[in-house]
Amino acid sequence: MKKYLVFWLLAMLFTISCKQKSEKPANTPISALESSIQRLNNPTEPQSHLPRLFSNGEQLYMSWMTQKKDTSYLNFSVFDGANWLEAETITQGNDWFINWADFPAIAINKRGDILTSFLEKSDTATYTYDVKLNLYNAETRTWKKDFILHNDGTKSEHGFVSMRPYAGNSFMVTWLDGRETAGKEHAEGQMTLRGALVFEDGTIDYDTLLDERVCDCCQTTTAIGANDQIIVAYRDRSEEEVRDISVTDWTKEAGWSQPRTIGNDNWKIAGCPVNGPSIDAKGDHVAVAWFTVAKGEGNVNVAFSKDGAKTFGMVSTLDKGSATGRVALQILSETEALVLWMEPKDEKEALVLAKVNSAGKKISEVIISETSPERVSGFPQLEILNDIAFIAWTDVEGENKSIKTAKIALEHLN
Repeated sequence: MKKYLVFWLLAMLFTISCKQKSEKPANTPISALESSIQRLNNPTEPQSHLPRLFSNGEQLYMSWMTQKKDTSYLNFSVFDGANWLEAETITQGNDWFINWADFPAIAINKRGDILTSFLEKSDTATYTYDVKLNLYNAETRTWKKDFILHNDGTKSEHGFVSMRPYAGNSFMVTWLDGRETAGKEHAEGQMTLRGALVFEDGTIDYDTLLDERVCDCCQTTTAIGANDQIIVAYRDRSEEEVRDISVTDWTKEAGWSQPRTIGNDNWKIAGCPVNGPSIDAKGDHVAVAWFTVAKGEGNVNVAFSKDGAKTFGMVSTLDKGSATGRVALQILSETEALVLWMEPKDEKEALVLAKVNSAGKKISEVIISETSPERVSGFPQLEILNDIAFIAWTDVEGENKSIKTAKIALEHLN
């Protein structure tokens, strides 16, 4: 989307000036933990990228994109407990908007219904595209394909989708919506945050404006708390260009709340950092991880809540300095979470996985893999199934890219 260049100029400066050698965590040595990481073969083809992981607690799914000449393919596979099964293509097209940071989402409910998204061009301008959905109904074993998420009809930006299974067989979907920017200069119109429910027959309802002014191109993230509470985290944008992380939530009793800021980083930046938060919940217990450069270098922060994201406790910084960010988080218990992020390691870039508690203590840390800091490497993914953490990322070698997957048992991270 817009203003990527500002962020990447900053990122290069951080990488050059702030690199530090990786330190070993206080507990299990990194070398011992690395031996517990198992690489997994997966069914992706060469030139595949943009993986997305999702677990419904019973199965693990991965979606990704593959480019062949002028055609883009959206594929998925299921992990059967030992191996990834044969890939299936959901849909394909030659008029998609392909972006390293704004890529297809996938979610699966307990019944086995599957919801995915992709971005399709709506006009010839660079940033005019719609969010299209694909919904598999496990009961009828049929797909409803390529239907639009939003009904504004504007030739504008729509994207950065997050989705979660919700009550019944529905899905909660949030996205950045540029309908207020259509036909205006960038400074005159604002990017907005919206949410809606997608039902099992593909009906879309309760389309709601959640925030009227947000950062233009950072990922949204959604969690479901106790009693069907919906919690959405995103990068906000004040009139003074402070772009900190905010949350808003919905309950049956109160409806949607006013947005509230987490951490109060007070990061003022005249451009989008292209680095959204990650949220997860277990009942009333919520954890959020995010990237900030409020203190002059890239940091990855995490905070916990025990009252359904109404308030958050202490903010802990996890990285060793000059982090690249691109965070993913999975909550483990009322007081612990796993956080995955990217940071420089010597002259290269590392995927770092850490277990942290709500008191700010880093219990363990392991380097999953070396990777590339370039945009094409995308955003690494983290999911948990049966006490195993699964990681997926895009590996880059020159002009070639491929998807790598790995796993590590949670018992090794104690």
